[in-house]
Amino acid sequence: MSAATNAGGPAVSRSADHDDYFAHQPTSRSALPDPEPLLVNLTRCVMEVLAGARELEQMARWVSDEVYATLLKRVVLAARARAVKRQPAQRPTVQIGRVMMFEPRDGVVEAVVMVHGRSRSRAVALRLEGMDRRWRATAISVL
Repeated sequence: MSAATNAGGPAVSRSADHDDYFAHQPTSRSALPDPEPLLVNLTRCVMEVLAGARELEQMARWVSDEVYATLLKRVVLAARARAVKRQPAQRPTVQIGRVMMFEPRDGVVEAVVMVHGRSRSRAVALRLEGMDRRWRATAISVL
């Protein structure tokens, strides 16, 4: 293990405490804002990203790395499908319906958001976790 010098002080070894200090910190529900507006906006953004009308990078701040990677795969597949059909990307016309939220534990919200389009309705399942005093989506599934 390497040692770091502390501004003229003794050598300090890097420890697990150091890594824990800089890792994402869980946040209690009482220190977080109302999750419903974020659930609605994330759902709308996901639908627009999959339709090719919005860049996925715009959502990076609000989703975990795993969710970003999963959405990126779906974006690529959706773009290929549009290319094969020679359909241009266009903003979807959707209405956000009912939002059903559950809090399985402190700082965690699981929700289902209904999305109504012209030809069909879909459900978007999301899991938000409080990290670093804000909500982050750790799971998103479009059903």
